[in-house]
Amino acid sequence: MKALAPELSHKMVADFLEENYHKFNQRSFIEHDPICIPHRFSKKEDIEIAGFFASTLAWGQRKQIIERTSNLMTLMDNSPHDFIMHHHAAERNAFRKFVYRTFNGEDCVYFIKSLQHIYQNFGGLESCFAQGNTMQERLGRFKKIFFSLPHQQRTQKHVSDPLKKSACKRLCMYNRWMVRSDKKGVDFGLWKTISPRDLHLPLDVHTGRVSRAIGLLKRKQDDWAAVEEVTASLRVFAPHDPIKYDFALFGAGVSGLL
Repeated sequence: MKALAPELSHKMVADFLEENYHKFNQRSFIEHDPICIPHRFSKKEDIEIAGFFASTLAWGQRKQIIERTSNLMTLMDNSPHDFIMHHHAAERNAFRKFVYRTFNGEDCVYFIKSLQHIYQNFGGLESCFAQGNTMQERLGRFKKIFFSLPHQQRTQKHVSDPLKKSACKRLCMYNRWMVRSDKKGVDFGLWKTISPRDLHLPLDVHTGRVSRAIGLLKRKQDDWAAVEEVTASLRVFAPHDPIKYDFALFGAGVSGLL
């Protein structure tokens, strides 16, 4: 399909978004996407933790992301919450050899320590992400909590910060997984303290390119300002669930429609 003109009418953009939302928001999407990892579990905390690792490692080829995150779940005996809460310090040594791209064993060990700290002292991941009046504040607050234990400075690069203008694609995607709910059953709808209307688009090369092609985004940089701009555009079409169109934008982009 050729790039669509920026002067598209409201109805044309709405039809494009709805058509591709229904096309790509399907259970078949799960099999080849990192979201398949948390879908292996039924316990809320297992889904949260598995999803957090899957979204953290979600850059590069999806097949490799799924493979490496699966390896982490195996190291946790496929009971991530039980492992996080009850493991002994010596059991963390098995993770020191873990490597995926720039995420190494020391990063992995810190993530395990921090998640234990969060579940022991903050009531879990949902409560950490729910602190703040805006999504920017919530993601920034989460990063402060997550890195409140002693850690190597390099590990911080694996959790983005919108207060430093990052688009926070992986954190926005993770929140979509946990918060959104519909009859298609791709997203989980586990978190009730955050409204779907407050979610922000996971902005990447695919969603950014398609958003610009159909006139939803004018800003050239893929930063937090762009995330807020495109999310505001999507709210015009779905005020109560704007990020449902992540499926349409990403699917159209990765499949070569635009």
